[in-house]
Amino acid sequence: MNNPYPYSADNKRYLTYNHYLKERFGAKVYRIALDCGAGCPNRDGVRGSGGCVFCAEGAAARGKFCGMESAALRAQFERGRAEISKKCPDGPYIAYFQSGSNTYGELNEFAKVFEQALSFENVIGLSIATRADCVDERTADLLAGLSGRTYLTVELGLQTVHDETAAAMNRCHTYDEFLAAYRLLHERGVNVGTHIINGLPNETPEMMIETAREIAKLELHMLKIHLLYVQEGTRLAEMYRRGEFAVQQRGEYVQTVCSQLEVLPPKLIIARLTGDGERGRLIAPQWSLKKLCVMNEIDKELVKRGSWQGKFYQK
Repeated sequence: MNNPYPYSADNKRYLTYNHYLKERFGAKVYRIALDCGAGCPNRDGVRGSGGCVFCAEGAAARGKFCGMESAALRAQFERGRAEISKKCPDGPYIAYFQSGSNTYGELNEFAKVFEQALSFENVIGLSIATRADCVDERTADLLAGLSGRTYLTVELGLQTVHDETAAAMNRCHTYDEFLAAYRLLHERGVNVGTHIINGLPNETPEMMIETAREIAKLELHMLKIHLLYVQEGTRLAEMYRRGEFAVQQRGEYVQTVCSQLEVLPPKLIIARLTGDGERGRLIAPQWSLKKLCVMNEIDKELVKRGSWQGKFYQK
């Protein structure tokens, strides 16, 4: 099939993370998720309490990060590497600090953890997840130093550009705060990624596409598009059971994602197009468990439209 999108060797009509990493490093790269004990200011009362309504209690419920035993971090890495070795014995790997806000707390202690991760076998980069309100000048300087030595991506959670939605979700920071953190990092040459969520309560597909249009104005390195899924142990589950909102149907989600891809920059890395709820805790939508089907439907819809990432992008 002739693919009109020029930036993919895997016949996708959008720039996959897998394709980008293969082009950059000459091999498939695997990410190993690490939990260094980071907390979240949206849980401990500094910015809010209880966290975002879609998040379950867990590691992010801790207070500020104050350090971690190096042996514990290495043990996590080795477990992850052992699992990946079933597919690929030697990596290369990206150390992915996924859980919590990984710049919230003692910055010098975070620096030690990041340095240790870079010392692990065949680690060629870092991916650090955090919140926009956990990035200041000092943090940005530290991350810029790391960026000068390795392949670094800082993932700033956003979810939506609509502040009224963010407030209803107890996000506890604004889009302007996100932009401030983005600028601190971007002006220092740090790769910035972000996450958005489709299907947030009271948002229309047009609002979700507007989120894509707004972030398309930035020079982001990477984007993850999630769907809103409802899991046990969240305030979102209580809202869902009270009938306060309905989850997106698969067809509507596919249409929304394709319309978002069309307005995004053609060279923006798309690291995710759907979400992964825990099978044992997922309440809705159950169709999200068939991830491959969702991905295939997105591919088919782009072909049906005669479309691709960036088709309607306006710089």
